[in-house]
Amino acid sequence: MCLKEIPIRWKITLLSYGVVIFLLLICGLVVIANMQQQEELDLRGESMSTARTVAELADIKDGLEGDEGWKIINPIVEEIRVINNTDYIVVMNMDRVRFSHPVRSMIGHVSTGSDEDPAFAEHIYFSKARGEDGTYLRAFIPVLKDEQLNQIGVVMVGNKIPTFKEIVSGFSKEILFIVLLTLIVGFIASYILANHIKKQMFDLEPFEIKRMFEERTATFHSINEGVIAIDYHEKITIFNEKAKKIFNVNGEVTGLSIRSVLEDTRLPEIVERNEPVYNEQIMVSGKSILSTRIPINKDGQLIGAVAIFQDRTEVAKLAEELTGVRSFVEALRVQNHEHMNKLHTIAGLIQLGKPEKAFQLAFAASEEQESISLFLHEIIKDDAVAGLLISKIRRGKELDIIVTVDTNSNLDHFPPHLDHHDFVLLLGNLVENAFGSFEQLDQEEKMIDISIEQDDYICSILVEDNGIGIEESNLEKVFTKGFTEGKENGTGYGLYLVKQIVDKGEGQITVTSKVNEGTSFLITFGEV
Repeated sequence: MCLKEIPIRWKITLLSYGVVIFLLLICGLVVIANMQQQEELDLRGESMSTARTVAELADIKDGLEGDEGWKIINPIVEEIRVINNTDYIVVMNMDRVRFSHPVRSMIGHVSTGSDEDPAFAEHIYFSKARGEDGTYLRAFIPVLKDEQLNQIGVVMVGNKIPTFKEIVSGFSKEILFIVLLTLIVGFIASYILANHIKKQMFDLEPFEIKRMFEERTATFHSINEGVIAIDYHEKITIFNEKAKKIFNVNGEVTGLSIRSVLEDTRLPEIVERNEPVYNEQIMVSGKSILSTRIPINKDGQLIGAVAIFQDRTEVAKLAEELTGVRSFVEALRVQNHEHMNKLHTIAGLIQLGKPEKAFQLAFAASEEQESISLFLHEIIKDDAVAGLLISKIRRGKELDIIVTVDTNSNLDHFPPHLDHHDFVLLLGNLVENAFGSFEQLDQEEKMIDISIEQDDYICSILVEDNGIGIEESNLEKVFTKGFTEGKENGTGYGLYLVKQIVDKGEGQITVTSKVNEGTSFLITFGEV
């Protein structure tokens, strides 16, 4: 059986078990090394204490100055060595002649050690010497004759430093018990951990998880909608290729904050509110986007949010084009209806034998039409917007509503981020909203005033009517999608789209209204 065929549960168990053994080995080495260091420290203390004891004995001092002093010194030193369990004690006079030594044949001979010189200069110190059976720690202390610190010899006490093997053998039973206990507990804990990890992985093997991840990734990148997902901390977990194409994002963005990549996705709002939003049209990075945003919950706990985006920019432009075409068609229909009425009147006047009045009527109608068209084309440089206004003026006549355009109006260019599609949609919806304000109102004078003013810095649009007005409590709701008031055929989308365009152009909109007196919408683009 190859390694790949071993179930993940046993792989994790063996790995965890190996980690336990490795840690046990490392900890054992560290503990034994510390024990060895502590043993050496203890030997230092014991060796120096023994050396001081020997150096302070009066018999030792007398023996160093007498003839054949080793006969006195060696028995005393050997007794102390046995009592203190010391490996060896050597007493030397200033000529380095040994007066004691565990090997009797060495007594009376001169010591030739290389590390003894400082001791004959009244220094107290330690040194290590390598012997046949190990390393010895040696303590040197001078023997002083009197209070005038006259040195008459040296005492050297040596103890063998225990080896690693000797320390281990000294605790063999304890170490064996700890090892067996650790291995048993480690195996059980490793098996429990492996089962827990396996459960967290839904009992899947690594190659299965890899395959699922690859399939999921390929699926997200192949669908024709942009998909973006974030976790609870607003970090990107999914950003498919379609989303990158829609928002012109390059490179890998997984793990980055969604706000640092795209500021206006509104995904963080879903995490904050934990409420889904379906099929909402929003502006993201200057594009019209149809967005569905849904919170992600697991076991009743919010863990993130996902958004599906469809780029509606081109579709929106087509819709706006259709809106403009519809306005022109409506204007032509109204104009045709009006001209037919006037033609019937002119024909009747001719039949009555009053050609002069018929001529005056025809001339007045032509002059009025040319005057309106010429006026609007002079102040409005965009044909689509000018045509829209003409159609609304004609539509107002049909509804018995006077629509006027301020003579001081002018429009030379569009504000940043906006074009004639946006202005057609903006003005069209504002005027249609004003038309709707008269549906449930019976009054003789119905008026809508339109003003468009522009300079190098600001472009403002004002649409006022003397219609039914808006309740004060509803002023903040008028731009909510689906909200409508006082209209029989209202859809609730007109002012919502107006607000979307204002936000796209980074403008401001102010609504002023009084019930039964009228409403005004003031929109300003640019620095105020």
